Amino acid sequence: MSTKDFIEKDYYKVLGVPKDATEAEIKKAYRKLAREFHPDANKGNVKAEERFKEISEANDILGDPKKRKEYDEARALFGNGGFRPGPGGAGGNFNFDLGDLFGGNAQSGGGFGGGLGDVFGGLFNRGGTSGTGTRTQPRRGQDIESEVTLSFTEAIEGATVPLRMSSQAPCKACSGTGDKNGTPRVCPTCVGTGQVARGSGGGFSLTDPCPDCKGRGLIAEHPCLECKGSGRAKSSRTMQVRIPAGVTDGQRIRLRGKGAPGERGGPAGDLYVAVHVGTHPVFGRKDDNLTVTVPVTFTEAALGGEVRVPTLGGPAVTLKLPPGTPNGRTMRARGKGAVRKDGTRGDLLITVEVSVPKDVSGKARDALEAYREATAGEDPRAELFEAAKGD
Repeated sequence: MSTKDFIEKDYYKVLGVPKDATEAEIKKAYRKLAREFHPDANKGNVKAEERFKEISEANDILGDPKKRKEYDEARALFGNGGFRPGPGGAGGNFNFDLGDLFGGNAQSGGGFGGGLGDVFGGLFNRGGTSGTGTRTQPRRGQDIESEVTLSFTEAIEGATVPLRMSSQAPCKACSGTGDKNGTPRVCPTCVGTGQVARGSGGGFSLTDPCPDCKGRGLIAEHPCLECKGSGRAKSSRTMQVRIPAGVTDGQRIRLRGKGAPGERGGPAGDLYVAVHVGTHPVFGRKDDNLTVTVPVTFTEAALGGEVRVPTLGGPAVTLKLPPGTPNGRTMRARGKGAVRKDGTRGDLLITVEVSVPKDVSGKARDALEAYREATAGEDPRAELFEAAKGD
């Protein structure tokens, strides 16, 4: 659809609604007309089919608040009756060309390169202009994926690591133009936009990358021998990347703007880093908490006492065991775990494991024999058998 057609068409009149109609009124009018002129209800009726397309086109504009606003603003620039210049120009007082006004051939639906073109830029999804007025699209750089392996301690505390990455970047031989002479021409198929339209059946069109220029908007008359006319070449670089503290094994970190550079002023892509974390001989991890298993003697568990416990990268903490501490009990040392997103730390979860000696002799054996005689009347499994009878 050309710019001139867009301005001249009265979509309110097409739907039969006033210019101050609410969204609900527009929706109701569209549904009524769509049922009346739908091709399924008017098979073989060409006029009804054309009318249905016109109704759909009007609804596409007026049914979208943003498009409706742009449409109203555009028509307001030329008066309520749309743009209909007389033989002597607008109002017959001066002459001008629609191509000058919109930066292209409005009669043929060309680009909107300056002037009032910005009014329609969002509606028709056009890009910026090149220095010659040709419509060209900035292209975002590709996203890059890499991976890094950290030690357990590095993952908890954070680390700066070197990453060697390969990505597409502007070809150095042709300065990214794709042409060995540095003078590519605008693609005639897409007129430099890098996109071609395909019909959607609703009055507007969808866009696909141009098959001739592969979305670049430019075609090399004399293709560069290095990049074969693509303007892009493989580039390797080493980057120092800061891995934040507290990352977990398998986590994927996104670093904005650290990917491949864009084209024609487009933004760089993003860098995604997959993190692998090694194990630790002493510590484990559970969410934001670290875990450790601490052996204690029978007397420490039975009588209570103080036990020193190591921490990751810090001084040891003293754990106070209450008398009668059972095997497998987990206690907590606050603030000695992994770093959270808000900068605070999780806890260190300490699990007590009663250590049973393999060989007992001498005074230790005598003391244990005396303990067994002193507790001969106690049966720790009595409640177990009573509970089993309940079933």
